[in-house]
Amino acid sequence: MDAKFLEILVCPLCKGPLVFDKSKDELICKGDRLAFPIKDGIPMMLESEARELPPEEEVQ
Repeated sequence: MDAKFLEILVCPLCKGPLVFDKSKDELICKGDRLAFPIKDGIPMMLESEARELPPEEEVQ
């Protein structure tokens, strides 16, 4: 994912920064503990598309 593009994107819920998880191809919001998938190079930034991160999953 392009670094400049990542700087622009924020969590649609809290407007906080996102972290790119290359291994899972997801954008992570640490504050809301949500992971937004990236499908065909396009971030799916809808709450309904996000998965909740379980408490035991480490957020980098």
